[in-house]
Amino acid sequence: MKPVSALGPKPDFDRLARPYRWLEYATFGPFLWRCRIRYLAEMRTCSSALVLGDGDGRFTAKLLRENSKIRVHAVDGSRGMIGTLENAAKANASRLTAEVADLRTWSPGHAASYDLIVSHFFLDCLTSGEVAGLALRVAAAATPGARWAVSDFVVPSTRFGSLVARPIVAALYAIFGWLTHLRVRSLPDHGEGLAAAGWSLQAEHVQLRGLLTSQLWLRPTISAPNPSELQ
Repeated sequence: MKPVSALGPKPDFDRLARPYRWLEYATFGPFLWRCRIRYLAEMRTCSSALVLGDGDGRFTAKLLRENSKIRVHAVDGSRGMIGTLENAAKANASRLTAEVADLRTWSPGHAASYDLIVSHFFLDCLTSGEVAGLALRVAAAATPGARWAVSDFVVPSTRFGSLVARPIVAALYAIFGWLTHLRVRSLPDHGEGLAAAGWSLQAEHVQLRGLLTSQLWLRPTISAPNPSELQ
């Protein structure tokens, strides 16, 4: 994993906090939202969730409404996004803990324990190495049988992927790089990072001919690798 000094400045998503929802609908309509809620039914029995980079918090708010017993720890690098998340979920504020932190280096507390992890359209802001490091750190705080829901963009290995999906993803990185100073310019291999940390892919659903994916990963009952042992 990269040392902190090599990570560079943290991207700034604050200016996108308020218009985020409308920018999303203007570009992809309802499809990103459908990815987020694809496995919502499987989350209704969970009791403790870690939500990573939820943006404006619409998913966190819905999760809290749909599961009246779950407690959510939401972590995001943008103070502005955390503000909109807290506002969206204010009806269930007693079950929400929000934290502003750089998820490239953030680690759960020693007493943290989650049976659900969620990262919707966030892992694409990291490099493959950063995803792998985060997956290891999160696995250490995940209960046996915990679920990890992932939604993200994909460039499929098809003609559509090379002619359509790849230019779309490149354009998105260029726009977000300009608006937020995000330095990442290509999709990470999040599947490899999660698998190396002991997570197992249980289900997947794709949309828009493979441009969008919704995945559900499972932490097996055996212990996950210790991050210190793999550094």
